Amino acid sequence: MPAEPPVFRLHEGSLPLLVSMPHDGTAIPADLREDFRDSARKVPDTDWHISTLYDFAAALGASLLVPGYSRYVVDLNRPADGSALYPGLVETGLCPIFSFAGEPLYRAGREPDAQAVAARRERYWQPYHVALRDELARLQALHGQVLLWEAHSIRSEVPMLFAGRLPDLNLGTADGASCGTPLRQALVDCLRTQSEFSWVIDARFKGGYITRHYGQPAQGIHAVQLELAQLTYMDEQTARYDALRAGRLRVTLERLLAVALATISYKD
Repeated sequence: MPAEPPVFRLHEGSLPLLVSMPHDGTAIPADLREDFRDSARKVPDTDWHISTLYDFAAALGASLLVPGYSRYVVDLNRPADGSALYPGLVETGLCPIFSFAGEPLYRAGREPDAQAVAARRERYWQPYHVALRDELARLQALHGQVLLWEAHSIRSEVPMLFAGRLPDLNLGTADGASCGTPLRQALVDCLRTQSEFSWVIDARFKGGYITRHYGQPAQGIHAVQLELAQLTYMDEQTARYDALRAGRLRVTLERLLAVALATISYKD
């Protein structure tokens, strides 16, 4: 049996930039695997290859935070109390019981109860958030201002969650509350200069719990979520990473990160 992965991996960088990838994990703990249906063990709702897509950021000097376990175990981008992020809309919870296709994740009668949810929150959710908070504090102590970049992706068509095809790039700033106004505008201006990718800001994906909770621009922490349509860098049918597509997308990602860092006022 393969060894269990760490709860998270943290690469500490030198720039005032932390790239968090809360849905990149794919592992399901051995003691939970029999509770899940066979189809769920394939974790189809993973933000596939996000850590590969953003590995360039580490070379630039960014910090990277990557979980080991699947969002099916616990969703790191949901509030600890499981409250809704988008009231009135369909969404999965802290410990999801159905997939984005509306299919049950668990064998009948094996869904997590309140005690199991609390245990997962303590074992997986809390350590990730402690690491995230501490790394933001470290970077802010060095630079004064810091950018938290929430890196996400999703299939371009998920009828349960949104109608039609998702734009390629979906920026979320909690309607401007999670980052400074100059930063939000600079990102919009950057996207307007390119024509390869469709984009939108603060539409269906306004930013999840991490963006909304940690984004405190008045206190020097700016948070932005970028939800990518997966067809921009991979084959959605096979989940195969496409280096050619990803290379084109990386050009835009690098520009966005560079513009963001140039916009926030921080100490070198």
